Amino acid sequence: MKTLLRNLGLLLIGLLLFQARAHAVLTIEITQGVEGALPLAVVPFAVAPGGAAPDTDVAAVISADLGRSGRFRPLPPEDMLARPHDAAEVKYEDWRVLGMENLVVGRLEPNPDGSYEVRFQLLDVFRANQLLGYSITARPGELRRAAHYISDLIYEKLTGERGAFNTRIAYVTVQRPAKGETLFGLQVADSDGHNPQTILSSREPIMSPSWSPDGNRLAYVSFEGKRSAVYVQDVRTGQREQVTSSPGINGAPAWAPDGQRLALTLSKDGNPEIYVLYLYSKRLARITNSLGIDTEPSWAPDGMSLAFTSDRGGTPQIYRAWLDGGRTQRLTFDGSYNASPDFSRDGKRLALVNGNGRSFHIAVQDLDSGVLQVVTDTPLDESPSFAPNGSMIIYATQSGGRGVLAATSVDGRVKQRLLLTEGEVREPSWSPFLQ
Repeated sequence: MKTLLRNLGLLLIGLLLFQARAHAVLTIEITQGVEGALPLAVVPFAVAPGGAAPDTDVAAVISADLGRSGRFRPLPPEDMLARPHDAAEVKYEDWRVLGMENLVVGRLEPNPDGSYEVRFQLLDVFRANQLLGYSITARPGELRRAAHYISDLIYEKLTGERGAFNTRIAYVTVQRPAKGETLFGLQVADSDGHNPQTILSSREPIMSPSWSPDGNRLAYVSFEGKRSAVYVQDVRTGQREQVTSSPGINGAPAWAPDGQRLALTLSKDGNPEIYVLYLYSKRLARITNSLGIDTEPSWAPDGMSLAFTSDRGGTPQIYRAWLDGGRTQRLTFDGSYNASPDFSRDGKRLALVNGNGRSFHIAVQDLDSGVLQVVTDTPLDESPSFAPNGSMIIYATQSGGRGVLAATSVDGRVKQRLLLTEGEVREPSWSPFLQ
């Protein structure tokens, strides 16, 4: 078994959040899977003799991660004929009978300092050989993120695409008590909705969270003081800075890939326009100048252009502005409403909201061909955000009369719903890959 010792110190991010406290948990429902998903078994991991079983079931987290991707069909533990914990213990015919193509086995070995050595192997059942094997050191509070990291390794080995399970999502919660004021919260959680942490609570609306490229900061809009302002907050320390509070609208912040600029919407000169704010000098550069409303900027991965929503042509459509020479190009033509663009990490696709005035769905547009594919069928979808590997899109929608989050694969074949145990949730933003 190859050994890879990972310093999981950064996995403590979720434990160090400012104002961190338990909050309503997002739970995931798989609402649509894929026919032909790869059958795979993740055997419950053993704990070495003398060690106490941790609170986190590492194998269960891995199995759930791979299952909700829609690419795999994990075998329930109760259907397993055996429970080996090492490749040497595996009788491959047991798993061939069950139709499994791949098998994950592993164990946890306690270290004297209280941490665990998590050893796992990914096996090819039909070739009877090992595809992957690592050992990861993690403290008890880090085991869930270690499991997500293992899921990423397995996903990449079997699909050829980088996994995005060890990432986070930010979103806005809204609690409306029967008596009392509405309470808004800015929260971050693991990509599967676990470990939710509140980083800001307010009686005034919070909007438009956007992750910095390194995943350490969030930019967002807050209406503290009864007017809009854009803030940048370190999610680990809680330190935050108000970066703009110009007269009028201060909205829709979006980080540039260099982490040193924010694109945003300001109406300080009378009409909502797209600006770029240089965070260190606080210099503003105006990007658009039209009679319409220009808003919701999204950076291309190369930092050379911005996609944004504008009604300059009479209906909301998506345009692209290059920063080097002022050239602007309309990108969308299908439907009377196209808004909220979000670039995929490779810059080849846009996720957006496509509508006709009565219903609004998430769509994906290929930027080379211009072909637009609607990938959801729920009626009031908004705020799409790509996973960093480009495989899934998280978005806000309505279910049972309240706001929920949902996710879809980029081809629309896999769908999930993320339900908050109480209140509403909106405006999701998927983090970049965590370092």
